[in-house]
Order: sequence, then C-alpha cells, then structure tokens
Amino acid sequence: MENQALSTLETAKELGLLPEEFDRIKQILGRIPNFTELSIFSVMWSEHCSYKNSITWLKTLPKDGPRMLAKAGEENAGLVDLGDGVACCFKIESHNHPSALEPYQGAATGVGGINRDIFTMGARPIAQLNSLRFGDIHQPKNQWLLKGVVKGISHYGNAFGIPTVGGELFFDECYTVNPLVNAMSAGILTVGEMVSATSYGVGNPVYIVGSATGKDGIHGAAFASKDISEDSVNDLPAVQVGDPFQEKLLLEATLEVIKTGAVVGMQDMGAAGIICSNSEMSAKGEHGMRIDLDKVPMRQENMKPFEILLSESQERMLIVVEKGREKEVEAVFDKWDLNCAIIGEVTDTKRLHYYMHGELVADVPADDLVLGGGAPVYNREYREPAYYQENLKFTLDSVPEPADLKAVAAHLVSHPNIASKRWVTDQYDSMIGTATMTTNRPCDAAVVAVKGTDKAIALTIDCNARYVYADPQKGCAIAVAEAARNITCAGGEPVAITNCLNFGNPYVPEVYWQFVSAIKGMSEACTKFQTPVTGGNVSFYNQSSDEGPVFPTPTIGMLGVLDDKNTLMTSNFKAEGDLIYLIGESQNDIASSQYLASFHNVTAAPAPYFDLEKEYDMHQVVKQLIKEKLIQSAHDVADGGLYIALLESAMPNSLGFAIESEDDIRKDAFLFGEAQGRVVVSVKLEQQEAFIELLATSTTDFSLLGTVTSGALLVDEESFGTIKEANAVYQNVLHGILGE
Repeated sequence: MENQALSTLETAKELGLLPEEFDRIKQILGRIPNFTELSIFSVMWSEHCSYKNSITWLKTLPKDGPRMLAKAGEENAGLVDLGDGVACCFKIESHNHPSALEPYQGAATGVGGINRDIFTMGARPIAQLNSLRFGDIHQPKNQWLLKGVVKGISHYGNAFGIPTVGGELFFDECYTVNPLVNAMSAGILTVGEMVSATSYGVGNPVYIVGSATGKDGIHGAAFASKDISEDSVNDLPAVQVGDPFQEKLLLEATLEVIKTGAVVGMQDMGAAGIICSNSEMSAKGEHGMRIDLDKVPMRQENMKPFEILLSESQERMLIVVEKGREKEVEAVFDKWDLNCAIIGEVTDTKRLHYYMHGELVADVPADDLVLGGGAPVYNREYREPAYYQENLKFTLDSVPEPADLKAVAAHLVSHPNIASKRWVTDQYDSMIGTATMTTNRPCDAAVVAVKGTDKAIALTIDCNARYVYADPQKGCAIAVAEAARNITCAGGEPVAITNCLNFGNPYVPEVYWQFVSAIKGMSEACTKFQTPVTGGNVSFYNQSSDEGPVFPTPTIGMLGVLDDKNTLMTSNFKAEGDLIYLIGESQNDIASSQYLASFHNVTAAPAPYFDLEKEYDMHQVVKQLIKEKLIQSAHDVADGGLYIALLESAMPNSLGFAIESEDDIRKDAFLFGEAQGRVVVSVKLEQQEAFIELLATSTTDFSLLGTVTSGALLVDEESFGTIKEANAVYQNVLHGILGE
C-alpha cells in the first residue's frame, strides 16, 4: 500500500466521519488509513449501514415469536413460518434521498433493492407494497416528484413481474423538500431452504454475479445519511440506475443456483456495494476474504479501487460457493446470460484484503466495520419538544361545530389524502402472478394466495404521521394497531411486522425524542398483538437544511396469515337492507383528524383517542364474527372518520347508507373524528340475532348505526347526497389535479 495516499482529519470530515471516529479507525488499524480504507469506514459506519444512532433502541423491540424462523438482524429480511412447510420472507426499506433528486430511478431502484433482499434468501417474491409521502400536491415540484416516483415503481415492478398489491399515499407540506418513498416486498419459500448471508470455508471461491459495476451510487449510503440541501443536486452520482429485466434474470438464476446445493452464502449488493456484502458475510461467518478488484466486471474504464468497492450499481449479488463446484454455479449464470466472475476467496484471517493489479490497496478487519461488531454505537441526547405540551392543551370546545356538516363531508371526499388513489394504482399491475385475491375485491389489506396451499398472506402498510408528530409514542402504537386492524378486517391473523423508521436529524434532541418515543409505542403495541419485529430500515436525516424535519414517520409493514384463503373478508356493503353496525365506541374526539387539520386548519392537537386493551379485544371479536360467518363486510374507521368509512364501504356496489348519530357525541366528532378501535360491519337481517348474541358475550362496545340503502346517503334523515355524486368526486380528485 506504499502508493496509497494517507488520509487526514479533513478528508474524514468530508466523508461524514466524526473526529473521534477518525481516531478510532487509526486505533483499529494501528496506522493512518489510506483514502480507500477511509472510504470503506465512512460508508460502513454511516447511519444507513451501521445504525449507530438507533441500534440501542432497536434492540428493545420484541423480536421473538413462535413463527419466527429468522429474527431481526440475522438475515437480509425477516422469515416467518406460515405452517405446512411454507415460510414468508418480507421486509420494507426506504429510498427517500435518491427519490428526492431523481424520482424515477430513486423509486425504481428502491423496488429492485427490496426484492433482492427477498430472493437472496431463496424466496420468490409474490407481492410488493409502497408508502409514499409528498408535499402539497398542488405545487408543480411535488407533482413532478409524485409522477416520477409512481412511474419508477410501476415500470420496474411491472417489468420485473411482481404485482404491486397495496400501499398508501399522503400529502403534507413537511414532505415538500424531502419526500418519503418506502418499498416493501414479500416472498415465499420452503422451510429449510433458506440461504444465509454468510461466508466460511477457507479457499471457497467468492463470486460477483449479475450486472457489471459502474460509477453509479458511489457513496450512496453516506448520501442517505445527511440532510437534503441546495447542494444535494451535486450528489446525483449517488443515485443508482436500475434494470428490471436484468433483475428478473438474476432472480431466476439465483433461485436455480440455490437448488444446486453448492451455495455457502449469498448477499445482495445494495447500500455500500461490494464492501458491505464482503464485510457483513465475513463477519457473520467469522472468516476473511481476499478480493481482486480488477477481476470485478466493470462497465466503465479506469475505475479506482474505492469506486469499485463503494459502487451501488444494481442487480448484483455476492455468492460464496463450495470449492470444486464452480462449474455447476457458472453453468447456471451462463444459461441466464449473466456475469459470473470469481473475484476472490475465503480466508481464515477475519480481515478483508483488497488488491488491484496485484497491489494491496486496503486491509481492514471485517468485524470492526459492521453493526453488532466494531461499528460505533451512540446514545444520543433527547428531550421533549415544546410543541408536545402545547398539543395537550387542545380541547374539543375550542373548535366551533360547523353549521353545515355536508360541506365538511364534501371537503373530505375531495381531499387528496382521503380520495381514491386509483391514479396511482391504475399504473401498477396487481394481477401479475395470478395470486392476488383483492384486485377486484375491496379489502382492508392486500390478500395474496400462497400457491400449492390453501393459505393466503395478508399484507398492509400503515402510518398516520400526523398522529406520530402529535404524540410519537401513542401515534406509533396506533400505526401498529391500525395495521393489525386491517389484517383482522381482511380475515387474517396478524403475525409479524417490518418497519421503516423515517425521522429527521438524530443529533437534534427533539427529533431523537420522537424516535425514542415511537420505538416505545411500537414495542408496546407489538407486544400486545404478538407481532414481533422482523427487521426493517432506519432512515434518518429526512429534512432540509432550511425547512426542518418531516413528520416522524415510522411506517409499519405487517404480515398476516389466512390459514384458509376462503375466509377472506371484503370491506364493501353487499345488499340494500343489510344492517350497519359499529364495533367499538364512538368518542367526543376530533384530535389530529384530517377534518381538524384541513377544514379548521388546526394542527396543534394530541393524537386521537386510543385504548390498546380495548383495541385488542375488539380485534378478537371481529375475528370471531368472520369465523362464524355472521358479517357481510368489515372496514376499519381510519382517516376521515366514520363517514368516510361508510362511503368507502358503500361505493364499490353503488349502495348507500341511512344512519343515526349518537345523542351524547358531538355530531362532527361522530362523523369525522378519528378515534381508534372501531370497525364498520354489515349484517344480514336474518343473522342479526346471532350477531348480537356473540357480541353480548364480549366486553366490546357495539351499536346499530342504520341500514344499507340503494344509493341515498342519509344522516339523521338528512340527505348528504347520493353515492353516485360522492363517487364521481372521490374517484377523480387526483386525476383532476394531475391532469392525467
């Protein structure tokens, strides 16, 4: 390494390292690192790779459960036992910063990356979801971002051949500079056939397979670990470029090569590229590697060692193969016309030695680079922000009840956060693979059949960031509860979650308080619902230098199981004359509702009413009602309140409703409040008695709201129009704004 320039503290700072981290690197190496080595530490010790500012709190989340086959942090994704020898692999990740600069490629490569995490473990992806958040939709910049992101997701997912089955879309000014793009994927594999992200066996060859390596995405992990600013446009090379057709070939080749039994370990190359895969696999297997960087297939000439190591070029994998079985492996990748090059071998040194044209260019210990090894761990200062106590001062009486509630209803039906998202969903192919059961059946969760079995999985992605901002602990618990509610209403059993934790700068004590509080709320709710956390992603620095942080947004991706796919429950009313019941209790509460925020322009309020124990008990009642086939539909009350829930249940079959409000609940709160723990169900008249008998044995509140009509919308005998009129507005809001 005589020819390698030594690094300085100034260089370390430019790469995002703290002075004390630079000192620690010198101590680990016993010398001053060269630039390549410093680059290695900078990406591996970035927040994106090391979770150095979050791991202490992440470790407090519940990770154990009877169905867990791979716990959080053990593999690329969580693995859950579905029974009968079948398992589901699922995970969610962010691609926020790349999408803010180049929305099409940023979103597309986010989809590609999350799917590689799934099939690298030996699972075939069968479903994708996403959670998208943008600033004011009426602003041209936000429209450009939205259109680019949706096009990136749809083009990549549709071409790759995996259906996009669900998601969420939310608008608020806080996401103007820094949109959030969270992608989730789920796949199926046979129990016992999982491939681990590990490396061992001295002399075993190390392969890089898939696409050639270029200069795209260099320092992408470090880029994701800093604020968005005016200078961020200069980081465009940190945005990767995706090729879904190449990824499809890689998927098929990967699943085929696993069947040879020659694979020791495998890991995709996402954040931090080769160095991340090398170090994590080596550390896990307690071995080392010798890598010849000049043997890496490259699509650009004269790439420097650090560029090769840190490139985040897409559609690439690292595979360790049993020595002597090289030809079996190479034959598979040759069949699929993919690069398959031996770039090194496993050693017993526990170090990573990188050579370029025979010259040693970097020598670093594997374990000191990785999360759970020598990567730094920090306990950041946190304190309650002043706004939190101000929020608690809100009272219902401070907001006058509108004289015209029909105007409120019209406002909500036409609000982009409430209205139909078909402008987005119509661009996604939900039918690829012919397993999606909810494409033409309205349902609170996406339900996908597990082929070859009677089972199905239910998937949802949820977070009301306004609630989390108002009260991070309660708001995050609500996010878990709502996800579970969606699974329950679909006829499934919630079994596990993955999370994508989107927050601002962790060095700001008020931001870190939001993070810590959210973790506490998630832990509380996951423990109650027995849904362990299988893994996920932490995305800090979601803020601009000028505008401050986005709402704290801990997105929850939840997996549910239907042991019998025929127990699927839809959310739509079925027939005129059916009875409409509310399961759960109405509250005099409009806190943090869409109604309060956008109709009254009041944003200083606590999170809405939430009782975890009552919520859980309500879920058990709904499950029993579905099991006993006593209800025709089930739909949770969420954004927009009861009125919107009723509309959403009525619209699919062009039916309506006639309901009566409760005398002791303020009417605007009754209709538009977002108190949690409530589900709207419809019941055949002839099943009313059996329905009431079952409810009477529980402690859960329930009330008769009214009946399903042929299309009229009646509240306390007052007309709120017709379902045809409401539907015409609801379906076309985004199309009207976006002009397509």
